[in-house]
Amino acid sequence: MSTHTTPQITDSHCHLDFPDFEGELDQVIARAAQAGVTRMVTICTKMSNLAQVRAIAEAHDPVFFAAATHPMSVAAEPMVTVEDLVALAQHPKFVGIGESGLDYHYTADSRAVQIESLLIHIEAARQTNLPLIIHSRDADDDMARILAQEHAKGAFSCVMHCYSSGPDLARVALELGFYLSMSGIAAFPRSQEVRDIFAAAPVDRILVETDAPYLAPPPHRGKRNEPSFTAHTAKVGADLFGLSYQAFAAQTQANFDRLFCKAAAYGAVS
Repeated sequence: MSTHTTPQITDSHCHLDFPDFEGELDQVIARAAQAGVTRMVTICTKMSNLAQVRAIAEAHDPVFFAAATHPMSVAAEPMVTVEDLVALAQHPKFVGIGESGLDYHYTADSRAVQIESLLIHIEAARQTNLPLIIHSRDADDDMARILAQEHAKGAFSCVMHCYSSGPDLARVALELGFYLSMSGIAAFPRSQEVRDIFAAAPVDRILVETDAPYLAPPPHRGKRNEPSFTAHTAKVGADLFGLSYQAFAAQTQANFDRLFCKAAAYGAVS
């Protein structure tokens, strides 16, 4: 790595509104910048928290936001409408629809309502031309089927956030033109199967993220994660693809800009 400039990367998925960061956001964002993490997308997982998430993006230049109802919360939250999500897209820093998806690990009993919610979020992604941000856990078959069927009805762009599912879902997602996002899980010693899935994917479809405050990569595993730690995961990604850190960082930046084109255009001189 050059001693003069740290390569820039983007934390494509974090949760800066969580209480873990209360009163510390200025320092967290400053540490991210020092590590080369010059942009981050903070994700609203319940529409009731929207005002707080939006305010963070408005107050901090490097921060963009996305919103949805998380699948694990769908049963307890009011059902969001396509119109709600489309209206949000008027905000200059609202750059994605998510995270939505399916989670049968703890909340399989709400499968039907999770699917209903996912279809609403997919339609909002279509109408806004913003990327869908997918959370999928223990739901590979349903997720692969729904994404393929819905994409055939009308195209949309998508990232499989924090990818740690099986190779078949990854293959379907990549065939649809979607992206896989690498979190700290890819850096865990026991995650060889996940690393193999990433290594087999086209390098121009890879994003990096923290999912902070969760899933801190080594050497911080077990501690609170934060956007600056994206660099540790990106180092693992560079090794996987046989690239220098600079080259992998530049590739993931190009990938992010292609998928999150609204964030890429933000602040650009017209």
